[in-house]
Amino acid sequence: MFGNSFEAYLPKFLDLGVNLAQASLGVLLILLAALIAIKLLRPALNRLEVLLVRAAESSETIPGAAMMRIRTLMSVVWTIVAGLVWFTAVLTILGQVGVNVAPVLASAGVVGLAVGFGAQNLVKDFVSGFFLILEDQIRVGDVAVINGTGGFVEAITFRTIILRDEAAIVHIFPNGSINTLSNMTKDWSAYLMNIGVAYKEDTDHVIDVMRRVGDELQAEPKYGSVMLEPLEIIGVDSFADSAVVIKARLKTLPIKQWMVGREYRRRLKKAFEADKIEIPFPHRTLHISEGSQPSNLGVKQSGGTPETGK
Repeated sequence: MFGNSFEAYLPKFLDLGVNLAQASLGVLLILLAALIAIKLLRPALNRLEVLLVRAAESSETIPGAAMMRIRTLMSVVWTIVAGLVWFTAVLTILGQVGVNVAPVLASAGVVGLAVGFGAQNLVKDFVSGFFLILEDQIRVGDVAVINGTGGFVEAITFRTIILRDEAAIVHIFPNGSINTLSNMTKDWSAYLMNIGVAYKEDTDHVIDVMRRVGDELQAEPKYGSVMLEPLEIIGVDSFADSAVVIKARLKTLPIKQWMVGREYRRRLKKAFEADKIEIPFPHRTLHISEGSQPSNLGVKQSGGTPETGK
């Protein structure tokens, strides 16, 4: 009797074993295909990274900046690609073993939607940070003004930008909350000056002195190596209350404008003093009319008559 039962179930066991073997072989093949895809994609992305770095370095002014930016982006791309490969492999394996993946995908969609609503600000920060880095809007080491606050960029992540201002106060901005971003050191920098001189001065002579000081400054290796162009005299810009204002600009490598501009101002003051060029400052003149008479003031004393002021 037992033998008859075994013979009756034997085909079923054989079918089950064959199906299990086929499913196991399919799973192994899927895992092998995923591993091969990962092995092939990694060198391809590395090669793409090298090509992008070479293409970007030709227009870079800061050595290594392009490599850092592209490496950051490629690491994100690699994470996304690898995640997609393994996600596809898992879904294929589930289908291979007979699991209906439609409910799984529906559940994943619902969970993803719930997470998206709950963490929409976080997602917004990451997306904004990705495009900030992709478009090379700002880099570590730049001086920038974000939402009206200026400072040195100490760190950039896909979620935040960290600034440190002149008072060493650290400001942290979520990328999704950045409304305005002004980069003061993008590719090159400039130091803008409004030089005021007295109205009696010859503006042509003043401009000649300004150019001479700029040429002397550029001739020195310490400052000339970071100056991209000679001093640019924009011209007489305005007539102020007590000065004629001449506008000028120094163009330098990024973040070097303050060093060059402050030294230029120091030398320009000495040059103005040597050439007797007056740097005006606000004056106030009081005129007292001679025809006016002193006021006759009286002080009333307690219990007596008023005393007349003389």
